[in-house]
Amino acid sequence: MEEASMSSQLKRLKKTAICTITALALPLLAGGAKAENLKWAHVYEESTPYHEWAEWAADEINTRTDGRYTIEVYPAASLGKESEINESLSLGTVDIIYTGSTFVGRVYGPLAIPSGPFMLRDFDHFNAYANSDLFRDMGAEYKKEAAHEIVSLTYYGRRMVTSNKMIKTPADMKGMKLRVPPAPLFQMFAESVGANATPIAFSEVYLALSQGAVDGQENPLPTIKFKKFHEVQKYISLTGHIIDSLVTVVAGQRWDAMSDADKEIFSTVLKEAAAGAGRDILKSENELADWFRGEGVEVIEDVDREAFRSAAMKVHNGKYASWPQDIYDRFQAIK
Repeated sequence: MEEASMSSQLKRLKKTAICTITALALPLLAGGAKAENLKWAHVYEESTPYHEWAEWAADEINTRTDGRYTIEVYPAASLGKESEINESLSLGTVDIIYTGSTFVGRVYGPLAIPSGPFMLRDFDHFNAYANSDLFRDMGAEYKKEAAHEIVSLTYYGRRMVTSNKMIKTPADMKGMKLRVPPAPLFQMFAESVGANATPIAFSEVYLALSQGAVDGQENPLPTIKFKKFHEVQKYISLTGHIIDSLVTVVAGQRWDAMSDADKEIFSTVLKEAAAGAGRDILKSENELADWFRGEGVEVIEDVDREAFRSAAMKVHNGKYASWPQDIYDRFQAIK
């Protein structure tokens, strides 16, 4: 009887231990089931603020969601060129991307408007637009078309022209073979100055410049440095003709599956990352002219920007415009 009693007690203890272990394991299993691994793709170098702040955002989201999301950031077109990562967003093979305004503009045309020459007046105008009802309204229209969520806008910088000849006025660019991103809107600037627009993917620009396939290109000073375009160009003209931006987009199937709390975390963190990267780019822009001079590049400051602006204004609502007049008017009215 005593052996039977002891055996019965051991069985009860064993059963209790199993139940306890199971109870403790269930939350861990549930938590593990909820964890999601996301891919963030972009075409910029690891040394850029865009990538550094994307890495910061990935860590911050992991922390603020208690590990429910892990995000791996893939820089430098390692998952494809810009057009390809936009496609991957819809295919479900990429979850978050940085992309230019002109690329989201392919889905909903008005979103490309800040990439038009002399559309944005300055950094303050950019920030006002990034936080405007107009940007939110256009993001909602993009969501209807693409099903993806536009979360934030990052300052990309003022685009400057690089070349192997001195450029001070629009007339100096007449007939020039100018590399432009493969998006129709960028031909607006080329048209305004009489240049021959030559669309080339971002990852192929250095080679095109070094081989003389094009005479010049245009990008912000930090991008010119990161991509080493100054190694194959003699002049940088401070035209500042476009204040460009990057859009952070989250794949619709990922976004729509999130809880409201997680959406709020993603939105907050991605906007903080956008602001941080923008501040770093602005600071870099203000310091780089002297750095380029130290590298032996001639930086042209006495550019007739008013002449460039006047030329651009004439084509703002021309054949390359992808926005209606009312959107243009709302955009220009932003204070």
